Amino acid sequence: MSRAHARAPERGAGWDWFRGTPFWPATVIVLILAAAAGVFAGSYTYSMAKPTPHRIPIGITGDYEALRGEAYVDRLEKELGTSLRLHPYDRPAEARHQVQEQNIFAVVDVRPGGREVALAVSSASGASVADVIAEAAPKVAKEAGVRVRVSDLNPLQEGDPRGLAIFYITLASVIIGFVGSIQLSVHGKDLGPVARIVFTAAYAMLGALAIVAVVDWWIGALDLPEGESWAILALTMFTAGMVSTMFTTLFGRWAMLPTWGLMIILGNPSSGGAVSGPLLPPVLRAIGRWLPPGASVNAQHTAVYFQGHQHPLPFLVLGGWALLGTTVFWLWRHRHPGASVSLPKGEHAAG
Repeated sequence: MSRAHARAPERGAGWDWFRGTPFWPATVIVLILAAAAGVFAGSYTYSMAKPTPHRIPIGITGDYEALRGEAYVDRLEKELGTSLRLHPYDRPAEARHQVQEQNIFAVVDVRPGGREVALAVSSASGASVADVIAEAAPKVAKEAGVRVRVSDLNPLQEGDPRGLAIFYITLASVIIGFVGSIQLSVHGKDLGPVARIVFTAAYAMLGALAIVAVVDWWIGALDLPEGESWAILALTMFTAGMVSTMFTTLFGRWAMLPTWGLMIILGNPSSGGAVSGPLLPPVLRAIGRWLPPGASVNAQHTAVYFQGHQHPLPFLVLGGWALLGTTVFWLWRHRHPGASVSLPKGEHAAG
């Protein structure tokens, strides 16, 4: 009994000693990084490793009631392993307009008698979806006993054959956005709250300009609408920066965890940039448009490939996150790591 009592304090003292050494935070970091590596790989693998169609919206025109036309669409659904959300239109022009509005991904025009089908896909709407449909179309046509002609309403640009360039430039703006915020927190502790917001906006605008200059003017991978693309990238970078600043204010040195989780683990795989929305798992497809990376991809995608058909929702989402991050930072700015050197004594004490 006495020996057991003697050993217990020694074990407790050893743990207390370990907690007081630099080895303790280093061990915690090692475990967090290991877990983050698995979650990071899993999130991308889950969304991209095996894209599966989920209720693809397509337009239908012409003599759909013809028996062969119905057989073709039914067989196409079976081949794709999913249901097609059919939207009937009176005229092909009306259906093509809905493609430009990004409400549908393809148009099936059944010619009189149902013996011939014209299938128009839109690679710019989603290269992976267009590939899946275009690959299945000839095989299904042969089985259904109809002729099929496949065309592309919106082909991708020559420098972006897989439609991934927009995803990459969005990823760059998101990562630089929150890394910039972290660097300002480390190396710009003397900045006041207003100055911190101003400098976040400054590197966002200059960083976005650099992305446009390199991708469009130098490499020529994408023909960007410079003004609109620059504004979207700058807003994305500023949003990522202020969200990171918000988490730094709330969680201090552990802010990287929620920032990385929101922007990279959830945001990028669900953005629809690498894998089109209809091929994403339902959960990711549902949340993607409401997160900054997804909103940025949608806005940039429309700006590049569907000019004149821009939607307000992506800008509202980006602006909402930017406003949330800025407001939380401003209201609790006394908690930011730089507050002790950047706020007046009275304001810091009041906070």
